[in-house]
Amino acid sequence: MKRALLLPLVVASVCRAAAAQSPADEAAVRALQQQQANAWNAHDIDAYAGLFAEDAHVINVLGWHWQSRAELKAKLGQAFASVFARSRLTIGQVDVAFLAPDIAVAHVGWSMTGALSPTGAESDTPEAGIQTVVVTRRGGAWRIVDFQNTNSQPERAFPSPK
Repeated sequence: MKRALLLPLVVASVCRAAAAQSPADEAAVRALQQQQANAWNAHDIDAYAGLFAEDAHVINVLGWHWQSRAELKAKLGQAFASVFARSRLTIGQVDVAFLAPDIAVAHVGWSMTGALSPTGAESDTPEAGIQTVVVTRRGGAWRIVDFQNTNSQPERAFPSPK
């Protein structure tokens, strides 16, 4: 009976260990996030798009869904030439969890200055947010396959019930 109760714990432990990665893998996933900022700040659409898999899905902070690297490159390339031409992206905290040996999820804090609204209106308020980034290792390189970007604001308490 005791063995039957321990079996699920052992299986869960083995599965968790199988998904655990080396410090080098975690460092590579973290480095990918910094490469994102470097490419963004250079306004280099080829370098930025190259961080994404060909079949990547990207949902930007406005909820626009781009369904390939090519679509990301075309649409974000236009934005780099206009509303993001003076923007600077800073990557903050990056939390990484491995789901399998070649799949990880990163939650990436970020801030940005110098961006204009989609209409071209000025804003002197830095923006901040969090990305949920799913990455896979393909051909030895980590690439972004799913990307959800969300603006954020400091958390505050909900109103008390009446």
